Amino acid sequence: MKLQQLLCVVLFSCTTFFLNASEREIDRIVAIVDNGVILKSDVENIVDRVKRNASAQGQTLPSDQALRTQATERLIITNLQLQMAQRMGLQISDAQLDDTIRNIAREENLSLEAFRQQVVAEEGDFQRFREKLREEIITNEVMRANVQRRIYITPQEVDSLLKLMEEQGAASEQYNLGHILISIPSQASTEQINEARERADQVMSLLQSGSDFRRIAIASSGGAKALEGGDLGWLNINEMPTLFAEAIRGRKKGDLMGPLRSGAGFHILTIFDIRGELVTELQEVQSRHILVKPSIIVSEERARNLLIELVTKLRDGSADFADLARQHSEDPGSRLNGGDLGWNQPDVFVPAFRDTLLRLDINEISEPFRTEHGWHIAQVQDRRVVDATADRKRDQVYRMIFNRRFNEESANFLRELRDDAFIEVLPES
Repeated sequence: MKLQQLLCVVLFSCTTFFLNASEREIDRIVAIVDNGVILKSDVENIVDRVKRNASAQGQTLPSDQALRTQATERLIITNLQLQMAQRMGLQISDAQLDDTIRNIAREENLSLEAFRQQVVAEEGDFQRFREKLREEIITNEVMRANVQRRIYITPQEVDSLLKLMEEQGAASEQYNLGHILISIPSQASTEQINEARERADQVMSLLQSGSDFRRIAIASSGGAKALEGGDLGWLNINEMPTLFAEAIRGRKKGDLMGPLRSGAGFHILTIFDIRGELVTELQEVQSRHILVKPSIIVSEERARNLLIELVTKLRDGSADFADLARQHSEDPGSRLNGGDLGWNQPDVFVPAFRDTLLRLDINEISEPFRTEHGWHIAQVQDRRVVDATADRKRDQVYRMIFNRRFNEESANFLRELRDDAFIEVLPES
């Protein structure tokens, strides 16, 4: 009898639970993206973050529906890149993620615990922040790996731009650009192109009548920076896509340009601000490192422990850095030179390596740290300041061309990635 009563209680409890569960939606799928899905909770997290940022900046926003549409599109692109990373075998280890978080905290002059508390206060969940950071690192690496190989710059191109800049009196201004893209699909029909042109003209009319550019960008843009209000950041005119550079020449702060037609669709630009070139000097470091790559034979732990042993020998003076690099380093470019990387701007290295070099004192040996290439220890041998306007002019011009091509090819890559995917956005229930 007692057993029957107990079963009745259990059945009643389960029935009540499922009835309540059916009445309250916990989460649901809002889109199918190839082999992945996007959840409503992920969309709402992005919408909430955009609202918090807008509130802090006193910025008005479009409707929640427009925000959810943009957030869904952002998640579709991210999901596709993460799936590509999986196919590439690209992973970011917990150790590498921990190093990145330590570097971010250090840049903000916070202890790890203070940084954690700040994230919880602003984001609500440190673990969610941590995983979003992992995704951001992975998607950046996917972009870099797939776009960089599309870019080839000849010495003649550098010479030509150098000559042009000298003839025109090298424009030193940087522009903080706003961008709205009314996109068209690949191989668009005449009807689709005309519809996009009409939408672009309507957006331009709204802007000319005084509508807020950032608000309209969030609501209408198909560009990668839509949720940031179309803000492309600071760019030299020679780093922009050629279409943009030609449109803003001679323009002033607040001007509107467009619609400008490209293969991606119709672009509308504004100049949020203009400033003079701030960098007249560049910091360089002379450094060396030892790299150990984890493999099927060498585990992550074993690679790190080997470098811990080498650090101990270096710090107690029982070994020479160059000798250990020749014996143990797996970087073919520097191994024979005792790990020597020569003089470089820290920015030429991947972020984790760059950040390590920036915080090291001269002759200090780092603790083992992880990058996408493997486990490293590094030493800064010297630092110097060079004249960016003289000694580094050619390198700057190369970087301008590279940045321009990278911006153009990044947009092409993401559009191709989306066009080749199966995507179904489910209707709201």
